Amino acid sequence: MTTDNDRLASRDDSQTAAAAADRSGLTRADWNRRYEAKELIWSASANGTLVSEISGLACGRALDLAGGEGRNAVWLAEKGWQVHVVDFADEAIEKGKRLAAKRGVTDRITFETADLTDYRPAPEAFDLVIMMYFHIPVADLPPIFKRAAQALVPSGTFLLVGHDADNLAHGYGGPQRADLLYNADFVTSATGDILDVEKAGRIERKVDTDEGVRIAYDCLVRGRRR
Repeated sequence: MTTDNDRLASRDDSQTAAAAADRSGLTRADWNRRYEAKELIWSASANGTLVSEISGLACGRALDLAGGEGRNAVWLAEKGWQVHVVDFADEAIEKGKRLAAKRGVTDRITFETADLTDYRPAPEAFDLVIMMYFHIPVADLPPIFKRAAQALVPSGTFLLVGHDADNLAHGYGGPQRADLLYNADFVTSATGDILDVEKAGRIERKVDTDEGVRIAYDCLVRGRRR
């Protein structure tokens, strides 16, 4: 059943994330001003694809890269995960802390402000690594994806969801710059032989708009650390 929260989350992923991605050259100070301007830029609900892909996994340590205001991390913590969130914007991190406190999971989440182009997660330290709608110029992404995969313990799960490159011409919302978009092949090439890929491809996501239901195309990659 599609709830109001699902519809809001879907709209946030397609529209607000698109605006954010299109302005990916902003400085940390610019991002902080954006987050300060609104109580929540993103929905407070977890991403639907994350929920469907992660439900059923045994809980352990999770790393949420580019975690924004913490909605996905808080959901994971509520399910019993110990989560470390990393994001570029200090104000996003502060919002994440407030959301964690409101939902009663501060004992299961830690936060860190860092630029993923420089960030080096501890290797073989996490049972789950997620990256949700992280869009910067694609030339900068391969080493980030590789380090994310290397942060997993053997048999740990990697999950990435982003706006697919095909969405620019054929889907709704998302970044309107080709240099910010990628597909599953790009991600799996960057992670190389680190992962046993379980799912990799383009998926459809329904988006409720004022003009009716539209279709967005997302890139999904899920794999396990070898």
